[in-house]
Amino acid sequence: MGPSDRTAMQTIRTWLARLLQRKRPSGPAHLRAGAWGEEVAERLLVGKGYAIIGRNVRVGKKDEIDIIAHAPDRVLVFVEVKTRANELFGRPFSAVDKRKRKTLSRAALRYMMRLRQKPDYFRMDVVEVVGTPEQKSPIVRHIENAFQLPANKRIPW
Repeated sequence: MGPSDRTAMQTIRTWLARLLQRKRPSGPAHLRAGAWGEEVAERLLVGKGYAIIGRNVRVGKKDEIDIIAHAPDRVLVFVEVKTRANELFGRPFSAVDKRKRKTLSRAALRYMMRLRQKPDYFRMDVVEVVGTPEQKSPIVRHIENAFQLPANKRIPW
């Protein structure tokens, strides 16, 4: 093995290490739990026949959409994932309050404005994940059409 082969191998190892680090969220426990919940939600949606377009899609400086997908009936779906260890303080869906719905609606409209082909139909879903990564079978609930656009939001096309 020559020096150039060793350099190439080192480059590949570095690239793989960075790739694997992205797959494993680090940092605070609540962020790791949220990332795990999004993975669980994605598996559920794919199992139902959804085509995932993107995860953690940033739209603007503040807004992020957890999952964007096409439902089997080709409806564009914006999914908010809420993960909780338990339901002692209520269901995860209760965290999607008026302010969060407004933020998600704004992000969805901004995303759709960027599309060349505007969707005929879209909806906002919520996936609740109750459990922890250590549990073998979390409770997962998919709430379709969980909320509508606020009355002051208009679809410009």
